[in-house]
Amino acid sequence: MGNRPLEGIRVVEMATFIAAPCTARFLADLGAEVIKVEPPMGDPLRYTAVNEGRPLDQKENTSYDLENAGKTCISLNTKSEEGREALEKLLATADVFICNWRQSPLKRAGLDWDTLHEKYPKLVYGYVSGYGEKGPDKDLPGFDFTAFYARGGILGPLRDKNSLPMLTVQGFGDHQVAMNLAAGVLAALFKAKMTGEGDHVVVSLFHSAIWDISLMLQASQYGADSTQYPMERWKLGNPLVLCYETADGQWLQIAMPQYDRHYPILMNAMGYPELADDARYYPQKNLIPNREEFSAWITAEFKKKTCDEWCKLLDANDLPYAIAQEWDSLLEDKQAWASDCFYEMSYSNGNKRTLVRPPVLFDQMGLPPYERGPYLGEQTKDILGELGYSAEAIDELIKSGAAIDMDPALRD
Repeated sequence: MGNRPLEGIRVVEMATFIAAPCTARFLADLGAEVIKVEPPMGDPLRYTAVNEGRPLDQKENTSYDLENAGKTCISLNTKSEEGREALEKLLATADVFICNWRQSPLKRAGLDWDTLHEKYPKLVYGYVSGYGEKGPDKDLPGFDFTAFYARGGILGPLRDKNSLPMLTVQGFGDHQVAMNLAAGVLAALFKAKMTGEGDHVVVSLFHSAIWDISLMLQASQYGADSTQYPMERWKLGNPLVLCYETADGQWLQIAMPQYDRHYPILMNAMGYPELADDARYYPQKNLIPNREEFSAWITAEFKKKTCDEWCKLLDANDLPYAIAQEWDSLLEDKQAWASDCFYEMSYSNGNKRTLVRPPVLFDQMGLPPYERGPYLGEQTKDILGELGYSAEAIDELIKSGAAIDMDPALRD
């Protein structure tokens, strides 16, 4: 497929799980040749099916495909002399290196930024960290459950004070980190092509979460009770940006951040014109001491109509809202399909599954092909051959365990 902006760029990835591999997957969508280097046992994401309620089937691995579509895979034992030599030959051909190892193992392996920059000064190094590269906790293990949700200020504060913390969704923080890193890597790649000098791009789960909540985190410094999360929902400064339950048990999120503009329109639409200029609730500065009373009233009002009735009423008055969809309905959302959020993947075992595309689309490039992620070691022989190894040498590397070929059982 022509007209993709990163054609001719080679990315070497040595990363596991979600965030860093997702960055490389996005670069593959943009046309880069992405070579994933996996250890003999493979990326652990290949084996997380039970966590996600899926059958463990390498021919139908939706999680792995989501983060690794469009890549090729070479499997090397880089702890062996021969495997490390093959890795160095590969890195010498790369424009970008993507990694998420912790710093101590990186330095012991000689794959840290300083070492690689000295060898390959044009190389752009994209690095995902749990907590960043400086500070007392820089070497802690980091997952989105911990570094992003918990320590990053999402899990504890962003809940109703009387409720349990939310059920975290695996990959939520990772995908945000991935796109943050992609932005940085693309900027560094542009610089490298202009100047011949690579750069070290670092994105952490912790910092990304803090960035995500930064608007209200900053505002909390002024001490208003409407910013002191966790709180009871009625304490929020604007009750017109909350989610309300309808008569048929659905939840409707309204979004009217300009309270003084939207409040009179909503009151008239709901059939209470006398409340449109009620001094207890309008303008917004008058609402603050009366929030609990108003919250109880509007909560009860939303339970008097079905979700469909509310949708028609809000549509008729051009008031913004959305139904809080569950996943079954989201997978069938006509707008999501029409706007190319989804792709139907056909697997070699005969099954079809809905997969999600990265959220950046290009008009001139068009939609990139959605190719499944590579099987472990699927292109080991091809990549080694391109690096100059003879067929005999490749066979010897595989025989010694320095390189791993694909499981023959996975051949379609």
